Amino acid sequence: MIKFSRQRESIKNNLMGRTDHPTAETVYSDIRQEYPNISLGTVYRNLSLLADLGEIQKISTENGPDRFDGNPKPHYHFFCTNCNSVLDLKMKNIDLINVIAAEEFAGLIEGHITRFYGLCPECKKLLDKSTNSAENKKEKQNQKVSKKIVDI
Repeated sequence: MIKFSRQRESIKNNLMGRTDHPTAETVYSDIRQEYPNISLGTVYRNLSLLADLGEIQKISTENGPDRFDGNPKPHYHFFCTNCNSVLDLKMKNIDLINVIAAEEFAGLIEGHITRFYGLCPECKKLLDKSTNSAENKKEKQNQKVSKKIVDI
């Protein structure tokens, strides 16, 4: 049995109260408000322990530090390729993929890891805005050129 720790409980509660999938450093900054003498190493060790116990999820990213999720239940995540945010993806379960994978595999499929990536809603809005702005500028330039041609 693992000994109770107020700091560990605070770390877990911090994660359970958020949806932004923070890094260990972000959790550390938050926890220092309550425990000013806590070390970053203590936060890392407790996050690893909580993940090993299945009480939180540790999410490895391809670029950047690991992220942590207070929701330990299986669910899918979206990774933004622009701002590196990690978001929960609300969708139907796709466990059928395990059955499909097992059809041509002699071993035992126990699960899968699926990553969804692209632009988060905020980054997509920025892209759409800049694309529309660029299209508007081009249209205005074309109108000026057309007007000059007509004037000639």
